[in-house]
Amino acid sequence: MSLSAGMITLRTAQLSEIFAHARKATPFECCGLIGGADDRATSIHPLRNVASNPHIAYEAAPEDLFAAQRQMRERGEQLLAIYHSHPRATEPVPSETDVRLAFYPAATYLIIGLGGTKPIMQGFRISERDKTWQQVEYAVADE
Repeated sequence: MSLSAGMITLRTAQLSEIFAHARKATPFECCGLIGGADDRATSIHPLRNVASNPHIAYEAAPEDLFAAQRQMRERGEQLLAIYHSHPRATEPVPSETDVRLAFYPAATYLIIGLGGTKPIMQGFRISERDKTWQQVEYAVADE
């Protein structure tokens, strides 16, 4: 699966869909994939979290993951981003587990924090190999 490396752009409706998924999953973490082309998101794929402790971790249900990847391939989309929530975080940053399990180094990792008065989503590039992360920007535009 090819991956994108630029700043991704989401539409407001897509951001709302991701936030709704995160809220619905609370108190557990949610997870999902974002597909698109030319760094523009065109599809959101909410996935079931089957982690053994979903309060503090996420693991996508394999059948959901494979179905989402197949749909993106059929549509000619790339995997732009992987999102998940930290239900109690006000300033979401990657956890040690997030870094250890970041198997798609070219993807943007979006983490939603639900601990404040309104959801906050921050983007990151994570290197599982180097055990490092850095914050990256993403855009929301409706043209």
